[in-house]
Amino acid sequence: MSDFFTATVLFSTLAAGIRLSTPFLFAGLGEMVGQKSGVLNLGVEGVMLLSAFFAYWTALSTGSLWLAVLVGTLVGLLMGVVYGLITVVFHAEQGISGIGIFLFGLGFSDLMFQEKVGTPKFTSKLPSVDIPLLSDIPHVGVAFFQHSAMTYAAFVMVPLVMILLRRTTFGTNVRAAGENPESADSLGVSVARIRFSAIVIGNTLAGVAGTALVLELGIFQPNLTAGRGFIAIALVYFGAWRAPGVMAGALLYGVVEATVITWKALGIIPRSLSDISAMAPAVITIAALVILARRVKPPAALTQPFSRH
Repeated sequence: MSDFFTATVLFSTLAAGIRLSTPFLFAGLGEMVGQKSGVLNLGVEGVMLLSAFFAYWTALSTGSLWLAVLVGTLVGLLMGVVYGLITVVFHAEQGISGIGIFLFGLGFSDLMFQEKVGTPKFTSKLPSVDIPLLSDIPHVGVAFFQHSAMTYAAFVMVPLVMILLRRTTFGTNVRAAGENPESADSLGVSVARIRFSAIVIGNTLAGVAGTALVLELGIFQPNLTAGRGFIAIALVYFGAWRAPGVMAGALLYGVVEATVITWKALGIIPRSLSDISAMAPAVITIAALVILARRVKPPAALTQPFSRH
């Protein structure tokens, strides 16, 4: 255990935790925007899988990482349009629709992988972008200022989402659609248009999350996300529908996961307990949710469809 409590190992673990939190942060922020408008999307995992595969395939076929990022993002946007049509236009039940999107993403990404790739192959990873001067600070530089552009972008999204929801007319309308859509409609706000837009934003960020995950690993395999999309949904509740709270939850999950990996590498966790220890991040997240569940309230109209009479 003493090997873990050294500056080098601690800051390296923190750096890994920040990297691991990136897809959770993108997906969680996107889901938060959608839920603030009153729409629950249980299909985040499926969107992440689809975007991850097509980003990976693009990188493998063209060698261009930034084209892969673009493709993965566009896949998320397209799935947002599909989910918006299903839930907002056709008024399908959100829970069932979301599970349908998840199952489609899980099955179709697996099918495309078997058809187009077959055997897992490594592709290029996103390069680290060192922040001048700051990256040279001993230990701190490694932890905070030597990450990929997508990791930096994930944390930049936190204040941007805050500004979007709190400082813009669109954000005010999103919150109104999620709290009292009837009142919003009476004031001339198109609840359908606002919810559709929020869904597209949320799924686009879920697509970015899947892209970030696969390009950080440099490889794709079936069910690559392994529940990360559902954890991202849980982090919205953990964060009480606030961007800083979602960020805190993503960091908590990422750091705990990185700590478990480090402890395994150092032999602190015996091999006989490795499978059980892998559950630690999810267990901690669930425990936090149970504690916070009674203290926070979701948007009043969450999961409730809206139709003009």
